[in-house]
Amino acid sequence: MTVKSRAPSSVIGALRQQGSLKLLFPRSATDNLTAVLLNTAGGVTGGDRFSTQIEAKAHTDVTVTTQAAERAYRAQEGETGHIETKIDLAPDARMAWLPQETLLYDQAALDRTLSIRMERTSTLLAVEPVVFGRAAMGERLDRLHFRDRIDVVRDGTLIFADRTIIDGRAADQMTRAALGNGAGAMASVIYAAPAAARFLAAARERLPKSCGISALHEDLLYARLLAQDSFALRQILIPLVALLNAHPLPRPWTI
Repeated sequence: MTVKSRAPSSVIGALRQQGSLKLLFPRSATDNLTAVLLNTAGGVTGGDRFSTQIEAKAHTDVTVTTQAAERAYRAQEGETGHIETKIDLAPDARMAWLPQETLLYDQAALDRTLSIRMERTSTLLAVEPVVFGRAAMGERLDRLHFRDRIDVVRDGTLIFADRTIIDGRAADQMTRAALGNGAGAMASVIYAAPAAARFLAAARERLPKSCGISALHEDLLYARLLAQDSFALRQILIPLVALLNAHPLPRPWTI
C-alpha cells in the first residue's frame, strides 16, 4: 500500500493485496487515513507467510491497526509461520503502527519481522503487543518457537534494533526475573520523532514498576511493558499510546 497526500487529507495512492490478508479503510472524520489489516484465515500456523509493505509519502498521516488479535496456532514439527512488515516513511510523514495483540498458543512456531525506514523529519509510533497463551483458560506454553525482530533505520543509519527469541518451555522462561518475572503479556513501544524525549517524564508517570521507558536518543523513545495478562497490558498500553499518538485510538481497539 502507498499513501499519498491530497491536501489536506491522506489518501490511498496504490493498493495491491492477495491471499487471506486484506486491508479495510473505515470512514474517518479526520484527515488521517486509517487502514485495518484483516487476516481472513483466522490466524497463523506453520508454513504460512504473510507480508505487508506500506509506504507513506511526504506530508501524509496514516494509522495502521488490525481488526482483532492475531493468533499463532500450533504448528507441525519443523514448520514455522512468518509475518514480515516493511514500512517506509518519507520526510514529514507520520505513521502509527498499532496492531492489536499477537496471541501465541502452545506449540506455535512464529518468526516475525518489522523493518522501518524513515527520515529525520518523519514521525513513527510503533507498538507490538504479545500475549503468551490464554490465561483465562489456564493454557501453559510448554513448547514455543517465537522469534521477533524489529529494525528502525533513519536517514540510512540503524537507530534501533530489538531481538526476542523464545524457544522451548516459554512458561518457565517467562518466570525468570531477567526475562518476564512471571508476566503473561508484553509489548514494545517505539516513538521516533523530532524531540521525542520531551515525552519521557510524562510517559514514566503512566507506567507501573513492571515497565520501563528510556530516551535512547533525543529523537527516540523505547518502552518495554510487562503485564500479567492481555487485559492488564491494555490498561498500561492505552494511556501511553494516547500520550504519544496524534489521534485517538483506532476504533478496533475499543470494540
